[in-house]
Formats: sequence, C-alpha cells, structure tokens
Amino acid sequence: MDNLPEFQYLNDLINYRVNNPSGREIPAMPDVETWSLPVKKFLLESNLSNDQFAATLLLIGLAPHVVPELFDHAIQEKLKTSGDFPEIGGVRGKNFRGFLPTGQTSVYLLAGDDWKKRQQVEQLFWPDKEFTKKKILWLEELSQSEPVLSGKIIMALDYIDMFLIGTSAPPHFSTSFPAKKIETKLRLDDIVLNKEIWRHYKNLEDWIQFNQSLMHHWDMEKRVRKGFRVLFYGPPGTGKTLTAGVLGNETKKDVYKIDLSMVVSKYIGETEKNLELLFARAEDKDWILFFDEADAIFGKRTSVRDAHDKYANQEVSYLLQRIEDYNGMVILATNMKNNIDDAFIRRFNDVVKFAIPNEDERKEIWEKSFPENAEYDDIPNEVKKYKLTGGNIINAVHFAGIQAVKRRKESDTGKLLFYLEDVTDGIRKEMTKEGKPFG
Repeated sequence: MDNLPEFQYLNDLINYRVNNPSGREIPAMPDVETWSLPVKKFLLESNLSNDQFAATLLLIGLAPHVVPELFDHAIQEKLKTSGDFPEIGGVRGKNFRGFLPTGQTSVYLLAGDDWKKRQQVEQLFWPDKEFTKKKILWLEELSQSEPVLSGKIIMALDYIDMFLIGTSAPPHFSTSFPAKKIETKLRLDDIVLNKEIWRHYKNLEDWIQFNQSLMHHWDMEKRVRKGFRVLFYGPPGTGKTLTAGVLGNETKKDVYKIDLSMVVSKYIGETEKNLELLFARAEDKDWILFFDEADAIFGKRTSVRDAHDKYANQEVSYLLQRIEDYNGMVILATNMKNNIDDAFIRRFNDVVKFAIPNEDERKEIWEKSFPENAEYDDIPNEVKKYKLTGGNIINAVHFAGIQAVKRRKESDTGKLLFYLEDVTDGIRKEMTKEGKPFG
C-alpha cells in the first residue's frame, strides 16, 4: 500500500481502533491531493476533500475492491485473542470470502465511542444526503428486526469504476440494468420526418442542449421539474425507436431501451425495486431512457376490486413519481396513446404522434432506403402508392436487395441493380404479413 497513501491511512485507522493504543492520536487523513486513485478528483470536484468522514467512508466502501485483504489482516490478531469482535461490524459475502464493511464498520472506525460523531457518520447514509441520493453508496436494506447499520455498504458499479480507473464502463445488460443501448449509424439527414414530428424533434434537441444552462445559470431549478418526459405514439414501424436512436446520435447521448419484461414482476414490491435500481444507475449519466410498449407498465389505473388492483394502482403511482424525479430524458413509446394513464399524459412535457407516412413521404423514404451505390430507376415513384410504414419499406428493400445481389451477373454498370418485380414481391410479403390486401 506504499503507493496508495489513502489506503495506508485506512489501514492505520483500522489498527488504531482495533488495538486501542493509549496516548496515541487518531491517524490524520492525508491531503486528498496526495492520493493516488481517481477518487480524489471526485472529492475535489464535489468539495468533499476536507470532509474526513465523507472521504474516509468512500475508502471504506472501496477497500474490498482495491485491497480485499485489508480488513482481515488488520483484525485477525484481535479475533485470535477475543474470538469475536462485534464492534467493527462487517459480514462475509456469498462469493467473496473476505470482510465486507457495514454501516457499523464506518461508525466504529470514524467515531469510536463518541456519540455525537457516531450520529454524524450515520447521517451520511440518510436518503437526503449526497451519497444515497445520487446512489453512489448506500446501506443494504434489511428486515426491520435488524439494526439499520448492520447492512453492508454497497457502492454503485459505475462509481467503483470512476473512483478506481477514472471512467465508467458501459453498463452490462442484467437484472439490475435491464436495458440495451440503441445502436444506429443513421443521422438526421438519413430519415424522413414530417413537419409536425420535425418540430417536436427540434424541441427535444433544444432541451438537451440548453436546459442545463437554464437550470444552473438562470436559477430555474426551483421553478420547474427535473428532467424531460415525452410520449411517442403511433403504429409499429413508424419510426419511434429509430427517432430516439437518431436523437442520441445527433446530441451525442447514449439511448438505452428498457426491457420491460425484466422490470415487471408479479411479486408485490419487486417492480418498484427493479425500477429504482434502473433509475439509480442512470441518474446523472445524461442517458436517454426509452421505454418501448410502455403501456405494459404505465397503463391505466383500474377500479379497485381486490388487493391486486389496489397494489397495481399504487405501482403505477410510484412509477409516475419516479419518472418525474429522474433528472434526464425519458421517452415512453406506445402503439396506442389511449392505453396510457391520463395522469401520465398530463405530466408529459411533450407528446409526439407518429403516423403512417403519406405518399410523398413514402417516396422519400424509398429513395433514402436504397443503398447509395444502387440503380433503381423510377421504383420509388412506382411503389409510393402502397400504404406502408418506414419499417415495412426497409424490409421490402432488404428483400429486394438480396435478390439484386443474386442477380448481380446481369448488371454491368458497377452498381447494384434493383428490379421493380423484386421490390413488389417484398411489398407483397410485408402486406400479407400484416393481413392487408395487396393490389
């Protein structure tokens, strides 16, 4: 630990408390500027570099990830002589066999038996304090029969990465973050938006670009709600997901599509817990959260006929509140606007209708859907009459493109040659798939 002065200090602090030497002063925390790990940057930028309790608490939470043997080595002599050492708290993990600090560990190390200091340390875990509010570090939730401080200290994975290597790894798809990043190479010039959607789209871009300045530099934080909530509604294939992806590209923001099947649970309280983990992970990351088929979870509340209905309504009310508390952009997408609870509709900052494109728009979509190095004559004009969504058109071009590659020998232009009959076959497949008459 010679090259990690911050953990040498923590080791000295543990030894001081464990051995309880008479006449020795508690070890002084080294100046944060001298620390080796990137956690010092966070402390300096958060104005916590002079807060010994907060800074040391972060070290206690990080210790199992940096020096896994630190606590066990420091307390093993005490355990040999006394057999137990409940004052320091701590638990063992399921996979990790070492000492995992609890709230009691932090109170004991930082305050000893000083009651006033113990209160100060305990308050660092309160919901309104910085660490818990931003889901940086918190205590494991236990049953009410257990002392609160006996919960182990949990640190968010993103912050562990940030504190140890200076940057956060992209989140992995998991039960705690059931979302995948929407990936698209398309830009705004590559898609077709009607005038109404274009107007709404520019509003979203403007909020992302200018809202932070309005909040922080012009004192609007106390006057308006945090975050931005928008509803996309319209038939499948009309571009709701694509528009969200393009918005992320244009504004350089990550867009994560939530897998609602992993969020919704039949067990009481589990859906709220799943969503809380999701939002906590996304907080302060500038991510755009995209809930597709959102009516599955944000649907209308029902009349109360039994305990299940009562709980379902409480669940929807909780979700409404949690989305309003999120400080980023949330996009809810649905095929049917009428399926969304009216209380949600009133609280949206914007509502955007995605309709099946008209004939002129369909022609433009056809033209943008063919590869750049393609020869397709007047096909867009010939097929614009078919009432298809953008998704249908892409599928039809894909089908026709495969046929064009198969026919490649017939073209000597150097371009990929598309045939009207292949495109028409692709259209027929799309319309038949959706039960629409082809003619």
